Amino acid sequence: MKALVLVAKDQPLMFEEVENPLISPSDTEGSTIVKLKAAALNHRDVWILKGMYAGIKYPSILGSDGAGELPDGTAVIINSCINWGDNPAVQRKDFRILGLPDSGTFAEYVKVPTENVHPKPAHLSFEQAAAVPLGGLTAWRALMTKCQPKAGEKVLISGVGGGVALFALQFAVAVGCEVWVTSSSEDKIEQAKNLGAKGGINYRTEGWGKTLMEQSGGFDIIIDSAAGDGFTDLIGLCRPGGRIAFYGATTLGKITNLDPRRIFWSQITIFGSTMGSPQEFAAMIRFIDEHKIIPVVDSVFELRDGNAAMKKMDEGKQFGKIVLKIS
Repeated sequence: MKALVLVAKDQPLMFEEVENPLISPSDTEGSTIVKLKAAALNHRDVWILKGMYAGIKYPSILGSDGAGELPDGTAVIINSCINWGDNPAVQRKDFRILGLPDSGTFAEYVKVPTENVHPKPAHLSFEQAAAVPLGGLTAWRALMTKCQPKAGEKVLISGVGGGVALFALQFAVAVGCEVWVTSSSEDKIEQAKNLGAKGGINYRTEGWGKTLMEQSGGFDIIIDSAAGDGFTDLIGLCRPGGRIAFYGATTLGKITNLDPRRIFWSQITIFGSTMGSPQEFAAMIRFIDEHKIIPVVDSVFELRDGNAAMKKMDEGKQFGKIVLKIS
């Protein structure tokens, strides 16, 4: 089969012929082979390419997100999270994500545990379905499981434009929340409004937090991916009893200037969140199917053009998911 292969740090992925995955007689997990129709990129893939991830091995086939067909022709979407475990509160020590160390979805075929494939919602194309797994599940757990939004509540989503933030936006709108966003791009804010956001603000604007508070009146829920010292601005935007969930630290900075009095006196709850359980994945797929949510796809590349797709992901200018079409 054809695949994009990681051969060395900071080197282009090689589009080459590799052996097809096989299910061996000693496979005790229960696995299946999916003929992939589409795969989607995550920032994780770029970080692995740059050597900024633990446990990297060469050669490897990257890619966590994918959709395709089972040997009997059933259209499926793949849950990227393997070995979550029995505790819904936290993943097991041997939890892993498809694409490292297991061979991932940047290929024509992939082997995955049978329990990790779910029927593809009929209203989604393969490209749209491939955009769902990792970003959708991360957003689902942070917003729906941790913060438990209710219709009418006000939700702020930071850094709109990335896959997780956009799923959080779509889920919150579907629940009936009033959603606001932040971004460094005015164009992305306008696109978010087209998806149902009530308003937004450029976080590079001086005094943006005060301005947003005046416009919105504060928030019941905040979903964040940046952390860093800007996190204190989010605390100030919380209504009493507010909930904040953060699933990343893209500023690569620690939160050093936090005033605990603003947290305990206002009864604010802060959640750390990452990925999600099999039960959450199944619930998310049902929700997407019920509400006919269509993931935002920024662009589609052919598998052989994977390095161009990775470059676009690294530049961070996309609005929505970058997808590889696998012919």
